Amino acid sequence: MKTALTIVFLVISIILAIIVMMQEGKGGGLTTTISGGSDTYWSKNKGKSKEAILKKVTIVFGIAYMLLALVLSSKFI
Repeated sequence: MKTALTIVFLVISIILAIIVMMQEGKGGGLTTTISGGSDTYWSKNKGKSKEAILKKVTIVFGIAYMLLALVLSSKFI
């Protein structure tokens, strides 16, 4: 049982790292400060964009990661 959970934990950690690397940075840098920010179609519809989906998936995998870490570190397994 512990071996199976460890394998799932490793797979989740790899997937989580890949999802985090796929996300764009939040800071726009100096160019968005000078130009006044980017007010585009994608910035207005953030709930339906790829970034919003990646953010939700990151939260789900992060919670799964933490729960598995707690289960694996407990003495009950």
